[in-house]
Amino acid sequence: MSVFLVVGGLLLVGVLVALLYPLLKRQPAQREETTGQRELNLIVLREQLAEVERDIREGRIGEEGGRQSREELERRVLEYTADVPAEARSGSRKVKLAIALGVAFPVAIGALYWTLGAPGSVVPGKQAAAGKDGQHALSPEQITAMVERLSLRLQENPNDGAGWLMLARSYAVLGRYPESTAAFGRAVALLPPDAQNFADFADIIAMSQGKRLAGDPERLVQRALEIDPRNVKALALSGTIAFDRQDYGQAIREWQKVLALVPEDSAAAAGIQGSIRDAENRMAISGKQATDSGKAAGDTPAAAAKLSGTVELDPKLRSAMKPGDTLFVFARAVNGPKMPVAMLRAKADDMPINFTLDDSMAMAPQFKLSTVGQVVVGARISKSGDALARPGDLEGLSSPVSVGGGNVKIVINSIVQ
Repeated sequence: MSVFLVVGGLLLVGVLVALLYPLLKRQPAQREETTGQRELNLIVLREQLAEVERDIREGRIGEEGGRQSREELERRVLEYTADVPAEARSGSRKVKLAIALGVAFPVAIGALYWTLGAPGSVVPGKQAAAGKDGQHALSPEQITAMVERLSLRLQENPNDGAGWLMLARSYAVLGRYPESTAAFGRAVALLPPDAQNFADFADIIAMSQGKRLAGDPERLVQRALEIDPRNVKALALSGTIAFDRQDYGQAIREWQKVLALVPEDSAAAAGIQGSIRDAENRMAISGKQATDSGKAAGDTPAAAAKLSGTVELDPKLRSAMKPGDTLFVFARAVNGPKMPVAMLRAKADDMPINFTLDDSMAMAPQFKLSTVGQVVVGARISKSGDALARPGDLEGLSSPVSVGGGNVKIVINSIVQ
């Protein structure tokens, strides 16, 4: 018997003693004396009742007098006996309750452990077999069966966002990337926006299309960075996207953001540093150089990193705007992630408005107007008050403009689908 069973048994005995002792302890002596006195009184009353019956039969008392005497004695007998069954029933109930607890409590504890615990771990034979065979608790076939059961359950409950996310990650572990992609799509549509989920979704789509991040993965990475500009995985993928595009300066900037977020001596930091060296070498080969700060040569000076302009709403969409809607004006790099390098918030009711964007409105210290050359300036009327674009929002975008350039006019003339 294992130490676990011995200790568990002792604890169970201790709990049972604490529960059953109050039910089974003897009653005080005074109660025993009272009960004995009651029994003696009942014997006397029964003898008196028998005497009355004999007197009636033998004619020593009249019928009416005998009846009254008999009723009085019967009443007194009932008074004495009325409490006796209650006492007996109380003691009987306590004994029955003690027996029920003594049996049911250990059974319930055992059933719970068998269901929620690891009963195999306290069975010597199973432990020895597991140690000898060196096998995992679940075989790949069992894991696959569990994943398929989860898939079937979600067909019955298709609005379970957390379930779809679990299914997506399970398929990814099994290397079933197309199924994981479909499950991720359901999950992100049902769950609140989460940068990590979008970054993971982008990674899975890339795996399903030959590790290529162009297209949908890039858009998902941009969405992740809009939600959380400091998400490590999204930043790393953004750097890879720029590297694949041969925009090595942008790749270096993205990866340097990752270095600022991970421990210096971590494997992640070592890998990122290797990627940065690779990008620097390729920049040197292509005739470009990176500054000490990691910015590409020709970045706009901070003092000149401003954009001004106006925002107005197309009259055709006037009826689509509601009182209290929020207006966001933002600038994002033409080449690079779609995360804004500057953003301001205003009331949509105040349109048309004049705006100015500068480095003080950056969403991340390392990613500002002064770090990019050309940008697209956009304006969005948000129905939810969230900076993340959602279906039904109203939006307008400018053509690419140079940072520090002239006046920018934005007309909100489309509905986000």
